[in-house]
Amino acid sequence: MRHFNYEKLRENLWDGKIVSLVAQIREHKGKESLYLNQKPIVLERLVEIAKIQSTDSSNKIEGIGTSNARMKQLVGEKAAPLNRDEQEIAGYRDVLKTIHENYENIPLKSSVILQLHRDLLAYSDKTFGGRFKNTQNYISELYANGSSRVRFTPLPPFETPQAVETICNSYREALANQIVDPLILIPIFIGDFLCIHPFNDGNGRISRLLTTLLLYQSGFMVGKFISIEQKIEKTKELYYDTLGEISKGWHEGENDYTPFIKYILGIILACYRDLESRLTSVTPKETSYEIVRAAVSNTLGKFTKGQILELCPTIGSSSVEAALKRLTEEGFILREGSGRSTTYVRSYD
Repeated sequence: MRHFNYEKLRENLWDGKIVSLVAQIREHKGKESLYLNQKPIVLERLVEIAKIQSTDSSNKIEGIGTSNARMKQLVGEKAAPLNRDEQEIAGYRDVLKTIHENYENIPLKSSVILQLHRDLLAYSDKTFGGRFKNTQNYISELYANGSSRVRFTPLPPFETPQAVETICNSYREALANQIVDPLILIPIFIGDFLCIHPFNDGNGRISRLLTTLLLYQSGFMVGKFISIEQKIEKTKELYYDTLGEISKGWHEGENDYTPFIKYILGIILACYRDLESRLTSVTPKETSYEIVRAAVSNTLGKFTKGQILELCPTIGSSSVEAALKRLTEEGFILREGSGRSTTYVRSYD
């Protein structure tokens, strides 16, 4: 049976890249309170955007989705799920809401993880919500020709409950004893959780929810305002590659967590930079037109009105639309398509 002891992490010497990423994240975190106190209205808008993006992206990674309009309605609790995918989405929404509102009172225990899994599948007709797997699962790699191969075999069902309990206990002890920086400890725990693969379904989504929970509990709140899940979804090939790297030699306890640690830290740092960019790019004297023009100037390639709305949380939809219309008339941007398929691109002539 695989043994877990995060106490041994005290002996590790982390390479310069990891040390640098941790330092940069902590530097951004140090500025967090300044921004949070100055722009409460902007932050409220960012929270609502991030909830939608996180729910959408984390499910999309697993091939679960719905239309943008339905996603907004479901996350806003203004519609009931209509099909299996929307049932899964509603479950994720509820667990994310629980974490947002109660993270300080959610202990990391196997029994609590089972409750989160139960709530994740609460709307579905699946009967194994809140239960550890009862059959052996496999992590497979699919090829373009339709063939596949087993890339990694997780722990068998009979070893799973004890393994999850052990990594939770070891995580809490390592955190309390300050064995290693939480920013390093969190991806190690998540990596082990995914290698155990404790559920018949929902492992990836629960792992991303746990990432958010553990970051919040250690004071890193950036995921509340900028979607961590969306940045993972946009780099999911690298996400899967790094998970593949840490699974090598995992059963023997000889695996290297470094690639996954660097990946997760890079995602967190990108979120902090994104948050800081959005909060520092707006001054009270700027007009809606100036705010949109600045956002467009920093955008490469094609973009939509919705994307600009996300970059300009201080202004509303009608103001963004008016600014884009003016920028089009001025020749600063070019409009392509019509209706919901409308996109824009910078004009460099």
